[in-house]
Amino acid sequence: MDVCPLCNGLRSLSASCPSCTAKMEDKGKVMDYYDEYSAYMDTDTLKQNDGFPRSLQQGKCPHLINCPSCGHDEIILVQE
Repeated sequence: MDVCPLCNGLRSLSASCPSCTAKMEDKGKVMDYYDEYSAYMDTDTLKQNDGFPRSLQQGKCPHLINCPSCGHDEIILVQE
């Protein structure tokens, strides 16, 4: 099992919004938004059905990032 640097606070996000250039904020793993229990489930199991076909094999953690200024959302794949 790999370690996501954003999930574990080892690295911070530095991305600019493509719409308004404000600083984007990390809102956590995409899988945490599936339902009220997904935040407590095994991440590798959830990656098998996360909509990113090779995230488990490539060691990528999908994160939702959001712009607090204009509300733009994106999903980025973070290398674990």
